[in-house]
Amino acid sequence: MGEIYALTCAAVWGLAVVFFRRSGETVPPLAMNLFRVGVSSVLFLATLAVRGQPLLNGAPTADYLRLAASGVIAIAVADTLFHACLNRIGAGLNAIVDTIYSPFALFFAYVMLGERIGPWPLAGMVLIIGGVLVATRVKAPAGITGRTLTAGVLLGVGSMAALAFGIVLAKPALAGGDVLWATTVRQLASLAVLLPAAALHPHRRRYLAALRPQASWRFTIPGTVLGSYVSLLFWIAGMKHTAVGKAAVLNQTSTIYILVFASLFLGERFTRRKAAAAVLALAGVVLVMTPWR
Repeated sequence: MGEIYALTCAAVWGLAVVFFRRSGETVPPLAMNLFRVGVSSVLFLATLAVRGQPLLNGAPTADYLRLAASGVIAIAVADTLFHACLNRIGAGLNAIVDTIYSPFALFFAYVMLGERIGPWPLAGMVLIIGGVLVATRVKAPAGITGRTLTAGVLLGVGSMAALAFGIVLAKPALAGGDVLWATTVRQLASLAVLLPAAALHPHRRRYLAALRPQASWRFTIPGTVLGSYVSLLFWIAGMKHTAVGKAAVLNQTSTIYILVFASLFLGERFTRRKAAAAVLALAGVVLVMTPWR
């Protein structure tokens, strides 16, 4: 089931991005991140309450510390670096840089957890990343300097490294813990860092303004529910129920889903390049789903 969870996560996230693209026309990236983490934290706490699950459930202190560290690293730190990268090199190059997430996840899973990857899943990873590379046009924004380009790429690589390290760090705590509980702990830990950071920022009024009702909420709220609540649950469930490396590779298909949904709902053309990318990614998924040796 872990593989199904990982693929479902990618599909739901792809749909969420459609809403984020619309809301991003008026909401700054960092404000968007704060809104997402804040709203999703409330949703997770409410879900725990409905299910009658306590946040403090007697789990080992080490599990809480792992999950909290994972949330801070993979959400607060990684997303901040992601937005810094996006602002410097643009969405096209950023999408290319993001493909390094699954190799990082495989590396950290090997070093920290001793996970191994067989030849067929490895070939599938290459095909999926190849599909993403084919789908994305590598074109830097006009007027950026070589120094800015280098800094942006390094920030993006750091973002993906932090994201991968954060989820691998949480893996031991996920083994014996409930998915909803673990996800809630991670979100609250990241919120505990993001909220004071935004409150102390020189542009805090602009960032905190995103928490007040406004017209953009018609896109931001459904995007947040899908991207920071539903897909996050599937993401954690995928990591819990299958190998980290395999789940990470399947998560990478989200870029292909984004292309499809953007064509359906945003009027973007689904070109031959995008079709070829989808075929490559689909072939990669088939290989990754084969039993690991």
